[in-house]
Amino acid sequence: MKKTYAGIIGSPLTPFKHDNSVDFGTFERQVDFLIASGVSALVHPMHIAESGSLLEEERRQLARALVSAAGGRVPTFVNVSFAGTDLSIEMAKHAAQSGATGVVLLPPYNRKVSPKALVQHFEAVANAAGGRIIAYNNREATGTELTPLILEEMFDRIPGFAGIKNASLNMETFADICTLIATKGRDIAALTASEHLLPSIAVGGDGCVSGCSEFAPRLVHALYRACLANDVPEALELQRRVGRLLKVVRYNYPVAVKQALEVMGRPVGLPRRPLQPLTPEEKAWVEAELAATGVLESEQRGWERARDKAGSVEA
Repeated sequence: MKKTYAGIIGSPLTPFKHDNSVDFGTFERQVDFLIASGVSALVHPMHIAESGSLLEEERRQLARALVSAAGGRVPTFVNVSFAGTDLSIEMAKHAAQSGATGVVLLPPYNRKVSPKALVQHFEAVANAAGGRIIAYNNREATGTELTPLILEEMFDRIPGFAGIKNASLNMETFADICTLIATKGRDIAALTASEHLLPSIAVGGDGCVSGCSEFAPRLVHALYRACLANDVPEALELQRRVGRLLKVVRYNYPVAVKQALEVMGRPVGLPRRPLQPLTPEEKAWVEAELAATGVLESEQRGWERARDKAGSVEA
């Protein structure tokens, strides 16, 4: 069953100007680049976009900018995660009014709530957003695990459940989620939170929310295509290269990603405090890793239309 939101999901960074304000022009160029690179949907602002450092009004402005820049070319999902349900509801209503396809929602930050309260939280926010929601399971960030048992109740109570982004990197948990979705016969995408596509698609996964596609979209899409084609030798080689790049993505997250974009001629400015720019030695390491994985040779430089040598990166 081909899922509606399967594939490589783009997650734009938040660009900042020298005065620390949001650079909306560069944000729009980034959205254009990701869409031209073949992403199947966009989610923003995620942790890679420094969501915790954005003012509430900036989040509202960026939600409108995301929808406007995408222009209906791909679905758009706005992250509306906060510590309180009412805060998430207000942002979800705004996302719906802005024309977003739906919302992304984590469990409430730094809150220990019962499974019943957790399901009610997701259901209330989904209703405020018009029903379409991608749940984000990230125990490290929230202290709460969306277990298959909790997800099953959410699936039953939220008709517009669109996907689950799983950041646990526990293959047993991910496989259980895929089995649950298959048992329900629902159009719900099972997405990894990083590009571990080879093992995840093998157990029923549908794609990933991608950080590497910011600077290496051709590589990520090639890996996805190889996995779908069941070309294990090719996929294994590409997965090893992507796995090395994921170490760059996670280094001083997401500062090294911004540096990688700088190297690729698509600068998005410095991070916001308390994050600090990389040292000259760290910057040199990022560029060396991009060279070692073939990114500098094979990927596009600059912002213009992102097409591979065959003419398209779309799966």
